[in-house]
Amino acid sequence: MKNTVKTILKKKGAEKIAMITAYDAMFAKLADAAGIDIILVGDSVGNTVLGMKSTVGVTLDTMIHHTAAVARADTNALVLADLPFCRAHYSFDSLLDDCRRLVQEGGADAIKIEGGAEIADKIEKLVNAGIAVMGHIGLEPQQVLKLGGYRKFGNSDAERQKLLNDAKALESAGAFSILMEMTAGDLAAEITRSVSVPTIGIGSGGSCDGQVLVCADILGLSPRAPSFVKRYADLGAIISAAYAEYVSDVKSGKFPQE
Repeated sequence: MKNTVKTILKKKGAEKIAMITAYDAMFAKLADAAGIDIILVGDSVGNTVLGMKSTVGVTLDTMIHHTAAVARADTNALVLADLPFCRAHYSFDSLLDDCRRLVQEGGADAIKIEGGAEIADKIEKLVNAGIAVMGHIGLEPQQVLKLGGYRKFGNSDAERQKLLNDAKALESAGAFSILMEMTAGDLAAEITRSVSVPTIGIGSGGSCDGQVLVCADILGLSPRAPSFVKRYADLGAIISAAYAEYVSDVKSGKFPQE
């Protein structure tokens, strides 16, 4: 059965939500076969696939391209697309058109947008226009240039209050879920209890309603995965060995055999 915003909402308090990134049809099909609830076409495509240092260089056209590839896999998982760098802070008409393109051209079921109370009014308008939105608070990777790096959020009283306010504002705006990245575990638990929509954690402890990780990190394809990641396979070593054997067979004439 196809996961929708409605089925994801019903999982809060009843079933943990499993979410993973994918950037093409091949990996989307593999994730879907495993029973993933949500496939995130993340702007992490910049770091993991395109050789960028951060997500900042990922464009809207890039996101539409990769979202469409995932959507073609025709998954039961809900397909969630990231809105890229700065786009949420354009005029509402421009933001609405960006989200329309991700849905109509990219085939996304929902859009994930970084930001809290400061963009809640725009999210409410998007929801009223028929766009399903997941909020994203805590560490916002698109803010890396301003932050000067990545860090944990919610350790000070001021940050804790801001994140609580952000979560409440996103809930009131109609976001169907809230992703919390690199947020203090006890605060993530408090926010999860405080809102009626599911929370998805990444580096935010185990009390959230679900978890998300980058596929390359759990598969052993990232050279430097975050400390909170659990590696479930070492595909990097397996692929390297297979390539090396192929090269050796070609050079030696072992492949192809007549």
